[in-house]
Amino acid sequence: MLDPHQPVYFCNPDLLPAAGRVVSVSDPATLEPVGRFAETTDDEIATVLERVGTAQKQWAKLDAKTRATALHRLAGAIEQADLKYCATLMTREMGKPYPEAIGEIANCAGIFRYYAEMARDEAGKVAGTTEAGSFQYARYEPYGVSVHIMPFNFPVLLMCWTVAASLAAGNGCIIKPAPATTLSTLEFMRLFSVLPEGLVACLPGGAGVAAALIASDKTHAVAFTGSVAAGRQVAMEAAARMKPAVIEAGGSDPLIVTAHAPLDVAAAGAVTAAFHLSGQVCTSAERFFVVDAVHDAFVAAFRAQALRLRIGHGLERSEIGPLVSEAARAKVIRLVDDAVEKGATVVLGGRIPPSRPVGWFYEPTILTGCTPDMAIMREECFGPVAAICRVPDFDAAIEQANDSPFGLGASVFTTALDEAMEAAERLQSGMVWVNNPLIDNDALPFGGWKASGLGRELGRQGLDAFRRSKMVIIDHKPVVKGWWYPYPDDWFFEAGGRRHA
Repeated sequence: MLDPHQPVYFCNPDLLPAAGRVVSVSDPATLEPVGRFAETTDDEIATVLERVGTAQKQWAKLDAKTRATALHRLAGAIEQADLKYCATLMTREMGKPYPEAIGEIANCAGIFRYYAEMARDEAGKVAGTTEAGSFQYARYEPYGVSVHIMPFNFPVLLMCWTVAASLAAGNGCIIKPAPATTLSTLEFMRLFSVLPEGLVACLPGGAGVAAALIASDKTHAVAFTGSVAAGRQVAMEAAARMKPAVIEAGGSDPLIVTAHAPLDVAAAGAVTAAFHLSGQVCTSAERFFVVDAVHDAFVAAFRAQALRLRIGHGLERSEIGPLVSEAARAKVIRLVDDAVEKGATVVLGGRIPPSRPVGWFYEPTILTGCTPDMAIMREECFGPVAAICRVPDFDAAIEQANDSPFGLGASVFTTALDEAMEAAERLQSGMVWVNNPLIDNDALPFGGWKASGLGRELGRQGLDAFRRSKMVIIDHKPVVKGWWYPYPDDWFFEAGGRRHA
C-alpha cells in the first residue's frame, strides 16, 4: 500500500486517460499537495465512448440473472477490499473526517445488491387486454450509455447510487468525478475490474469534459449532482438533445422545532443536521424555525451540544474538518457577515478558528434573530452555519419553511403525532424527516422539488430513470379486425348529417 501521507500520481492508461493537462490536488486542511491527475482530452473521450458503447451492447444482451450475478460479484469485491487507502485519499482531498469516508465507501456494496435483484424481479407489466386474443404488456430496455457527473461531498456513494441503477438496467456508464475528489474516485474504480471490460469508465476533468459527454450522440442519459446553477445548465443541455436527466441540485433545508419537541433529542439531532461534513451535505439543515415557546431553551441546548465538536484534520479525532476550498469558505463568510449586518446575533462561532489558521476551516456557527431578508435564508450556504428564526407557532414555521426556491429535504422535531403527520403533508420538499434527519433508504426515492432537482435516485424510480419502456401488443391468433380500412359504407354520414343508405 502507498504511504497515505505521500503525494500520489494517477497516470495509468488502464485507469484513466493521461494525455491531458495535469491537475494538482491539495489538502484543504493543510494546503499541502496530495497528488495529481491528468484531465481527459477530446480524443480520449472519443476512444472511451466507443469502448463503453461496444461493451454496453453485449451487456444489454445478457439475461437479468447473469447481470445480477455480475453486480453481486462487484458488491462482494467492495465488501472484501481493503478500502482504508481510498478513504484516506478522500479525507486528504476534501477534508471529510476519516470515519465518514470509510463509512461512505462501506455503504456502497448494498446498492449494487439492491438493484441487481430489483432489475431481475421487475422488468415490465402485463396489462389487462383491450381485445380478446391479444397479449399486451410493457417491457423495459436500457438507454445505452449513461453519463454520471459527480459532486465532491459524497464522491463514491452518490456515484454508486446512479451507476448501480444504470448497470442493472443494462446500460454502460461513464463517470465524470468532481475535480476535488478525483483521486479517491479513481482508486475506488479499480474494483469495477470484476465487470466486463470497458463497461464502466472514469474520465477526469472539469466542466468541459462533462459538456462533451452530454453533447455526444454516443451517450443517452445523464445523472448529475451539484449546484442549482450547474444543474440547470446540465438539464438544458440534456433536454436540447432529448436525453433524460436526473438532477439533484442541492438545497437550503429547513429544520422545525415545535413546542412539543424533545429538546435534548432536537439539539443533538440539529448538531448533526447542520454540521455533518462541515455543512457540506445537500440535505444539511441550514434554515431553522423554532417556535417561540421553546426558542431560548433550544438555542442553549443546541449551543451546548455544538461546543462538544472538535475541529481538526480529518485524519485526527475531529468532527469538523475544513471546507473543500477557499471559495467555499469565502461564501460562508459572506453570508454570515451579511446576516450580522442585518441584525443577526452570533451565538457560537462566526469566525475562522484561531487554532487552525492554515486551511479552509470555519467554526460551527449558530446565528439567532435571522429574518427572510438575509441572504443566508435565500441561498444555499453549504457550510457549518445554522441560521435560526424565532416563529410564533407551528403554522408559521411551516409557512416560512416553504418560502424558499429550494425543496430538497426538511426536518421536524416533535412528539405530537398531528404535527408530524401535518408536516409530512404540508412541507414542500422531496423528503421529510421527523426526529431523525438526513438518513436515506435504498428502497425509497431520493430527490427534491422546485429548484432542488428533477427525477429521483434510489428506489424503483431510481431504476426507471435509466430504462425506457416499450409497449408490446401480440395477437397470437391473427384475424382481420372490424375497424380496419376500408370502413363499411354504413359508417359514413352525408353532409347534412344523415347516414348513407
